Amino acid sequence: MHYFCMWKCLIALLLLAVPALAEERPTAYEAMRTVGTQLKREYVNHVIAVTGTNGRSQPETWKLLIEDPSARGGVREIEVSNGKIASERTPLRSAVESSIGPVIDTSKLNLDSSGAFTLAQQTATKSHVSFDTVDYTLRVDEKGNPVWRVALQRQDGAPAGTIFIGTNHGTVTRTEGLFAGGDRVAGADQQGAEQGSKDADDDNDDTDDPNSVTGKIGHAFHEAGNDVKHTFVKVRRSFVDFFKDK
Repeated sequence: MHYFCMWKCLIALLLLAVPALAEERPTAYEAMRTVGTQLKREYVNHVIAVTGTNGRSQPETWKLLIEDPSARGGVREIEVSNGKIASERTPLRSAVESSIGPVIDTSKLNLDSSGAFTLAQQTATKSHVSFDTVDYTLRVDEKGNPVWRVALQRQDGAPAGTIFIGTNHGTVTRTEGLFAGGDRVAGADQQGAEQGSKDADDDNDDTDDPNSVTGKIGHAFHEAGNDVKHTFVKVRRSFVDFFKDK
């Protein structure tokens, strides 16, 4: 009986260790810091995009696209895994042309990928959407603000929805495939950053009617956005401070 109890305890501990191990995967901030400390400090201020796939909640590998005039094609692609540089290459510009964009202003990074996961999970739950893994993309939007694009996948690999979260104020600026399958766009926040213009559908009279289907979906979206703002206060993390602390 004594050995049986010991085995039960051991199995329970192993089950608890599985999610803990998953959480130990490096975040996007940690990947950026790895690049800055193991390669060049200046690379951190020339990041164009950060991507990671199949995250539970964090991916095994982060890929950083960095502006580098001295590199072939003017960009450098670096992969980081387990806190180490896994690969580094200088692709031809034509091969990554579609991925090239403005450099990310690190002073506007107040949301690490772990925090982005928390906010995306909260938004998905509010929309009654379940998912298994997430794909991350951090890059600058058309207004110059860094935005997390968190794409959700179900266990069978099918898309479950996409959530766009501004890193400056933690605003859910847009969702796709959530809230009854519709795409939702948020209005500008009080500080004028992480803005999203209203869709034409948002301007019709049904949105203002709380009893209409459109009104209920719109209310759920804005309610989720307000909840996320409260959670953002808890998960907020400045990259500038994070990098200084090391």
